[in-house]
Amino acid sequence: MNGNRIVPILTIIFLSVAIMTGGCTMGAKESVVSEKYPAKPITMIVPFAAGGSTDMLARVLEGFAQKYLGQPLIVVNIPGGACTIGMNELAGASPDGYTIGMVGPSLMLQPLYGQTRYHYPTALEPLVNVIAFPTVLATSSEKPWKDLRELISYAKQHPGEIKFAHGGLGTGTHVAGEMFAQEAGIQIAQVPFRSEAESLAALLGGHVQLICVSNPAVLTDHIKNGTVRILGVAEASRSTIPGFENVPTFKEQGINISFNFWNGIAAPKGLAAGEKNRLAEGFRKMIEDPEFKKNMEEWGISIQYMGPEEFSARWIEDNAKLTKTIKETGIAELIAAQKK
Repeated sequence: MNGNRIVPILTIIFLSVAIMTGGCTMGAKESVVSEKYPAKPITMIVPFAAGGSTDMLARVLEGFAQKYLGQPLIVVNIPGGACTIGMNELAGASPDGYTIGMVGPSLMLQPLYGQTRYHYPTALEPLVNVIAFPTVLATSSEKPWKDLRELISYAKQHPGEIKFAHGGLGTGTHVAGEMFAQEAGIQIAQVPFRSEAESLAALLGGHVQLICVSNPAVLTDHIKNGTVRILGVAEASRSTIPGFENVPTFKEQGINISFNFWNGIAAPKGLAAGEKNRLAEGFRKMIEDPEFKKNMEEWGISIQYMGPEEFSARWIEDNAKLTKTIKETGIAELIAAQKK
């Protein structure tokens, strides 16, 4: 072989080996970096003020973070804008695994009501669902209706006479009440309040005949003393919350609705697979910790763990369901009119 040709060939071979070796080395470095995650505290955004149920859940998880993630969680409350201010911060953060946030059905609802900075269902990455609250429909014990069938029968004979209270225009409880009316084929008037506590006061005061709530705990004492009657829970199966185990579901009573209020954890879109898996696994272990389960039981909260894939499917299902209801019930128009 000509000597002049040997040098270029050897050079090519040398460069090929160098590139392959370098590629392997680079891959090893990426693996090491991924294995070191997390190397610093993780910020957890809560798009609500301190003291609410979502904030309380974040604080409980905070107590388990060091044990299962190897780094602390730093809970940061960013309330306002019906959750959008906090969700904007979350969606706009770097997808490096060091900013995550608590999320609920609001991430789907808000883009349906008008322009938002981000389309949250596609700008965020589902990690795990943690808990779920059943949608509960209740009435005063002074009313004659013992179940949904009796209520629906009365409402059909007295269209527009029944009023239902909820926690605010466009909130999940408003949407759930409209879902029920639509599925049952009845006309009931919605009455918005600033909170579920105010809604309950209106029910007890006789100003409304129904109340739709997402936190059954607000009703517990009134159920015990006999002033409030639960007509149904919009769950796929009967609730496991103490005091609600024997309440029939909507589906058992012929109303094909299953819609609960979940709280989960999401990250900005684009999170690397290694970091995503590490976070999902860490939170799974937190949720399965006996002490965490005990805390939830004491609060009367049902744990409903879902991993990334199942949680993603839940987003898709709920988004389709909510989009249909908002479009068909005129809720978006009500909110637009209120903004004017």
